[in-house]
Amino acid sequence: EEGVGGPASMSGAQFTSPDVKKEEFRRYLERSGVIDALTKVLVGLYEEPEKPANALDFVKMTLGAPTGVDVEALKAENDQLREKNDQMTQKVVELTKKIETLTGAPASD
Repeated sequence: EEGVGGPASMSGAQFTSPDVKKEEFRRYLERSGVIDALTKVLVGLYEEPEKPANALDFVKMTLGAPTGVDVEALKAENDQLREKNDQMTQKVVELTKKIETLTGAPASD
């Protein structure tokens, strides 16, 4: 029975385990400002006179996330740039050794 004094009116100390986890998570979201930020975004979307075709992109844009980004392409580019950086770093080491060999003195950085 969920009347007066039933499960619906339990205090925080009497929550079942899943309810405790939900409440802790809700407090975490509230403390970290997530609830306020999402509320502002959703209110902004609600008040938007011309609703955007893609509500999710609106939310992302409002929160500052880039939209239309190909994450896999960025990861591939990042990997290529890291490899190029490693190659260039190795080249600097090789050229530094060559300078030291030719001049007889340690190359300065």
